[in-house]
Amino acid sequence: MTFWILFAAAIAWLLWYMVTVPGKSYSGPFKPLTAEETQLRENLRGHVAAVASREHNVFHFAELEAAAQYIELTLSRFGYRADTQRFKVSVGEVRNIEVEIKGAARASEIIIVGAHYDSVFGAPGGNDNGSGVAAAIELARLFRDHRPGRTLRFVLFVDEEPPFFKSEEMGSRHYARRAKERGENIVAMFSLETIGYYSDKPGSQRYPFPLSFFYPNTGNFVAFVSNFASRPLLHEVIASFRRHAEFPSEGAAAPAVLPGVDWSDHWSFWQEGYRALMVTDTALFRYPHYHAATDTPDKVDYERLARLTSGLYRMLRDLAQVEEPLGADVRR
Repeated sequence: MTFWILFAAAIAWLLWYMVTVPGKSYSGPFKPLTAEETQLRENLRGHVAAVASREHNVFHFAELEAAAQYIELTLSRFGYRADTQRFKVSVGEVRNIEVEIKGAARASEIIIVGAHYDSVFGAPGGNDNGSGVAAAIELARLFRDHRPGRTLRFVLFVDEEPPFFKSEEMGSRHYARRAKERGENIVAMFSLETIGYYSDKPGSQRYPFPLSFFYPNTGNFVAFVSNFASRPLLHEVIASFRRHAEFPSEGAAAPAVLPGVDWSDHWSFWQEGYRALMVTDTALFRYPHYHAATDTPDKVDYERLARLTSGLYRMLRDLAQVEEPLGADVRR
């Protein structure tokens, strides 16, 4: 009997450890979009349409190249010089795309905001992951005139989807391994993964067991997901997001045995011992068009994606120690 009591107590503690995060999720009606958020919404819509209107991956190489060129051209228009990490896969040469804002007092501490720009076989990838790419591009735009304390990098990764996922040819795997070899001090990595679909309908949200006992069944929130090693980062991040963003949010630090926990580029950074987490609308646990030909740009909720991106911007300002007041105009 004592064994079972202790076993139950251990399970209860583990679940508490996984699901307890600081702060309180935003609830209630949204305020009207500000002028800046309205512009952000339209910019996001344009990026998703440009990158993810057609299937783009190594099986559709011309379209993948067109997406890469669009990302590079757009970032250059913001005043960045895009660096590339090129490597060969079975069908040819592909590349990760990176821009950096060098930090000031804590320049050696690097924060990475990343998203994969390839789509899965058979899908254009409007939400997976055009939404993440668009948000990363817009965050780079919003930060272009800032001087943060920590170094900020915005990285668009290639070849996240199968057959490369969790392989040595995965774009983020190349990037994270090189960073480790260089001794780079990456203090936080954020994988923006499928972040554009929301529903206010009860029952629209599902979870792997046993998370349904702890989280809402309405899919109107963004999720921050980490492993146990990244739990301190998760808590710092979600506390900041909840202070600065008026957008529903949930968080979990969970083992990779739970389906979905390690299903994006943050996995590559975990392999090298870096703290990283995924920002997601939970993908297949909510999105009815996941990995389908119907994952088109019109399925993305651009108003909520704009609200989320604005919240992530303010959270990143906090984490990167940007000295400008938070109320500064974000139009660029």
